[in-house]
Amino acid sequence: MQSTTRIRTLAVAFASALAFSACGPEQAVTKTPNPNAAAEIAKFLDAEIKDMSVLDRAGQEAELNWFAAAASAFQGMEINVVSESIATHEYESKVLAPAFSAITGIKITHTLMGEGDVVDRLQRQMRTGENEFDAYVNDSDLIGTHWRYKQVRDLTDWMANEGKDVTSPTLDLPDFIGASFTTGPDKKLYQLPDQQFANLYWFRYDWFSDAKNKSDFKARYGYDLGVPVNWSAYEDIAEFFTGRTIEGKKVYGHMDYGKKDPSLGWRFTDAWLSMAGNGDKTNGGPNGLPVDEWGIRVDENSRPVGSCVARGGDTNGPAAVYSITKYLDWMKKYAPAAAQGMTFSESGPIPAQGEIAQQMFWYTTFTADMVKEGLPVLNADGTPKWRMAPSPHGAYWEEGQKLGYQDAGSWTLMSNTPADRAKAAWLYAQFVTSKTVDLKKSHTGLTFIRESTIQHPSFTERAPKLGGLVEFYRSPARTQWSPTGTNVPDYPKLAALWWQNIGDAAAGSKTPQQAMDALCKAQEDVLARLEEQGVQGEIGPKLNPEENPQVWFDRPGAPKPKLANEDPKPETIDYDTLIKSWQH
Repeated sequence: MQSTTRIRTLAVAFASALAFSACGPEQAVTKTPNPNAAAEIAKFLDAEIKDMSVLDRAGQEAELNWFAAAASAFQGMEINVVSESIATHEYESKVLAPAFSAITGIKITHTLMGEGDVVDRLQRQMRTGENEFDAYVNDSDLIGTHWRYKQVRDLTDWMANEGKDVTSPTLDLPDFIGASFTTGPDKKLYQLPDQQFANLYWFRYDWFSDAKNKSDFKARYGYDLGVPVNWSAYEDIAEFFTGRTIEGKKVYGHMDYGKKDPSLGWRFTDAWLSMAGNGDKTNGGPNGLPVDEWGIRVDENSRPVGSCVARGGDTNGPAAVYSITKYLDWMKKYAPAAAQGMTFSESGPIPAQGEIAQQMFWYTTFTADMVKEGLPVLNADGTPKWRMAPSPHGAYWEEGQKLGYQDAGSWTLMSNTPADRAKAAWLYAQFVTSKTVDLKKSHTGLTFIRESTIQHPSFTERAPKLGGLVEFYRSPARTQWSPTGTNVPDYPKLAALWWQNIGDAAAGSKTPQQAMDALCKAQEDVLARLEEQGVQGEIGPKLNPEENPQVWFDRPGAPKPKLANEDPKPETIDYDTLIKSWQH
C-alpha cells in the first residue's frame, strides 16, 4: 500500500512539474525524480514544518513535489553556496539544506562565514572567474555593483529564459517585501531576497514607563519621557539615564561601537548619515535621488558624478559632519567606556545584559538573541521589558527622506557559474525562500521577507513577545527604511574607505570635517579610476567638474548649507500611541 502511494505521488509530482513550469518540450524535465522524494517530503513536513506554513498540507506537498521533479536532471550534483553567519542562515545550513538534499538528490553544502568574508569571496570570483560558490547570499547593498558590472545573472531574464524550467510556479515575487531593493534602474531583478532586517530605535519600555523616571525627566527637561522623534530628544534621554541607578545598577543612556574595524563602516553606510538628514528625498524610490545617503550624486542616467560638495555630492557636507560629531559626542558621554573598542558583533548583545536604556542604531537581526529565555531584559512570562520603534531623525532631516536602514540579504547567481550548477543552486535558493518553509524560518530567525508570512496569524499571536517587530513590519512606516542603493557603483571598493576614514575621527586623529573631506576625496578617486577604465560602460561614473561649494549650497536639495541651530526643540511620542497609529 505504502509503495503504491509513493508511486502515485511521484507520478502526480512529475506531471505537475511539467504543467506548472509552462516550458516548451525542449525545457521539460526528462529524468526520473528522486525515488525517495515522497518519503523524504513527508518526513520533513511531519517533523519540521507541520502547520507552521502559509500553505496547507496539500499546498506544501505540491510545492515540494515540484522541487523534486525539477531537480531530477541534477541528482548527485554537489553544489556549494555561502552566506553570512546569522540565525536565519544557520537554520538554512543545518536544517533546510539537508532536507533539500534528501528531497531532491542535489547535495548542498551551505557554508557560513562573516559578512565581510562573503563579499571578499564574491569579489574574488568576479576578479578571477573561478567558480568557488554556485550562489551567494550577499547584501542588497551590492545592487549598484551588480547592475553596473554585469557579472551576475539578471534574474528577470533568467526566469523567463535559461532558468525557466527551474523557476518555481509558486515563487510569487510580489510577495517579497524587499524586491525593490534588489531591482536595478533598468527594472530588472538581480537578487532574490532571503532574509531582511532593519536598524531601529531600541529602548527599555519598563524604565520609560516607570512613574519616578517619568516624573524626574519631566521636572528636568520640561517635556514627557517617550520615544524620541528627533536627535535633540535622544540626547536629553541619553543624558538623563547615564549614571542613574536602576535595580541596583548604574546604567547608560546610549550604546554604540567604535573600533577601527571593517564593521565600523557599516555603522555609517547603513544610513546613519541619512538619519541625520544627509542626501535627498527618495522621490518615490527606496533611496535619495539624485544624492543618496553615502553622499554620492548621480545624473539623469544614473551615472555617479561626485561625492564631495564641490561636485554636488554630500559626503562632506554639513549634515554628514553633524552626524559624525553627534556619534562621537554620544559615544564619549553616554555609552560604556568599553564600547569605543568594540566591533559590530561585540556590541550587539550588550543591550540584552540589562544596563542600557536606549540605542538609536539597533539591528533587528539581534531580535532572536534578545528573546532567549532567562535574559534580564525579559519578564517572567517571556514578554520583553524593551521595545523597538522608528529611529529619531537629525536636524537636517526632512519629510520624504529615508529614515533608516533595511537590508535584504539576497541570493545572487554569478554569470561565470556553469548553467547546470546555477540551475541547481537556484532551486535551493527558491526552496529556502518558499512559502512552504518561510513561516517556520521566519519564526526561527525573525528576518521577514514575505508579506504572507508577516500577516500570518501565528505572528499576531507572537507579536507581544517580539517588542514591536511585527507591528513595524506590518506598518506603512517600514518603507522609509532601505539599503544602500544604486548610486554606489562598486560597494566593496567604496565601503572599505568608510571605516578607515571615520575610524580616524573615532580615534581622535582627525576632526569630523577632516575625516569626511578625506572620505569624499577617496571616493572620488575610485570613481575617477572607474571612469578612466570604462569598465562600467555608459552607466559608470562621469565626474562633474569641481566648483565653489556655495554653488551647490544655493541650489535646492542636497547638499544643504549648515544650519544656524543644529539642536531643534526636542520632541517625543508615547510608544503606545505610536503603535496604535501604525495599526490604523
